[in-house]
Amino acid sequence: MSAVYTVGHEPSTLTDSIGVFFNRDGHERVEMTFVTKLTFQSGDREALDETVDDLKQLLQRKGANCKGPHTSPSERITVPLHGDLAPDSEIDTWSYEVYVRELEIHGSDEIAREVGHSDFHDAVHVEIEVDQKTPMGR
Repeated sequence: MSAVYTVGHEPSTLTDSIGVFFNRDGHERVEMTFVTKLTFQSGDREALDETVDDLKQLLQRKGANCKGPHTSPSERITVPLHGDLAPDSEIDTWSYEVYVRELEIHGSDEIAREVGHSDFHDAVHVEIEVDQKTPMGR
C-alpha cells in the first residue's frame, strides 16, 4: 500500500505497487496499479523456455510480483513455396511450430521498465502490454 505521511512540516511518501494514497487530510485517494504483460513467441522452443525461465528467476530475485509463465497451445504455420513468380508455381509448403509463453508483472514498475529495455534472444519475439488496474473493492 502506498501512503503519503506528513512528518514534521515535510510530507514523505512510502510507496509500493498497490497505489493507494492518503491525502494530508486523511481521506483515501485510489491510484491505479500497473500490470505489465509480456508475451514471448518463438519457433525455437529451447530458446523460448530458456529466455522465459531466466526472466522469471530475475524477477523472483528482485522481489517482483510475477504470475506465469503461462503456456498457450503451439500454432502450426504453413507457408507455400513457389518455384517462380507465377501464381500457379507452388512447388511445396514449409511449416513450423510457434510456441507462446506469457508472464505478468503486477506493480514493480521500475523492474518492469528494466525488463522492457532488456535484450532477448534473437529467436524470441517479445510483445509488451501495460495496463492500469483499479484495486478490487474500490
